[in-house]
Amino acid sequence: MPKLRQVQLEGLSLAAFEWNAALRGSAPTLLLVHATGFHARVWDQMVRRLPPVHVLAIELRGHGRSQALPFAGWEDFGRDLAQAAIALDLEGAVGVGHSMGGHALVAAAAAQPRRFARLMLIDPPMFAPESYLNRPPLSGEPHPAVGRKNRFESPQAMFDRLAQRPPYSTWDPQALRDYCVHGLRPAADGEGFELACAPATEGRVYDTVRRDAGIYASVRALRIPVTVVRARALDESIRPFDTLGSPTWPGLAAEFRDGRDLHLPDKSHLMPMEDPALVAGLIAEELFGAAPRAEG
Repeated sequence: MPKLRQVQLEGLSLAAFEWNAALRGSAPTLLLVHATGFHARVWDQMVRRLPPVHVLAIELRGHGRSQALPFAGWEDFGRDLAQAAIALDLEGAVGVGHSMGGHALVAAAAAQPRRFARLMLIDPPMFAPESYLNRPPLSGEPHPAVGRKNRFESPQAMFDRLAQRPPYSTWDPQALRDYCVHGLRPAADGEGFELACAPATEGRVYDTVRRDAGIYASVRALRIPVTVVRARALDESIRPFDTLGSPTWPGLAAEFRDGRDLHLPDKSHLMPMEDPALVAGLIAEELFGAAPRAEG
């Protein structure tokens, strides 16, 4: 079982889970960063399939067991992660980020270059550079995520509800169970449980997705190898939007000094939870030069 750590930053406390602390220094530390609305323990099924290696999985502000302070935009998550890399005393780490976690890793690695040796970005919501220009004002209308169900009688009740519903029905069953067990906290009124990432927080993250105009300065500053893993293309026929298609600009990898594009057209945006064995294999084979751990 991983050990919970609290990472103290300037005015903010972030949670991180650590596996194999005794192996620190024997190989590069692997830093995992989750997507919007998730938490560090969604990586459990992937981590158990890796060769033995020191792993840290952090929870961004407003997610999991981390402090839920207000944020202006995605830049704040990158700054938080850069500070966390210092607090965790990372040196030449391998960063793997899913969706928003990948975006935050780019900013953090640019701000703290010696803390990271290479990155893998799994379907990050990073668009063509011109799409960050002339940013439209926030509409004031709440994002649909704000209305998602927030209360559950128990983690099992949450699992039973989601297991029959796409996209959760496509996930590895144990990954879904991890999401439910570790993604709830006791409700403030003492009755049942509520999501550890409040729907209002999740909605705010989505609302500000195109507002980090400085992200390409970070992209071009990086001198380390970066692999961009892209899921299947967006299906424009799905309304109001395709939540499982890739939000990653296909030209992103070419913008890095040492970038590589890996397109997986048979996988969705939620591939870490759908196929943790695949993601473990990508990390083990490409970043560590080893095979993933066999099942059983």
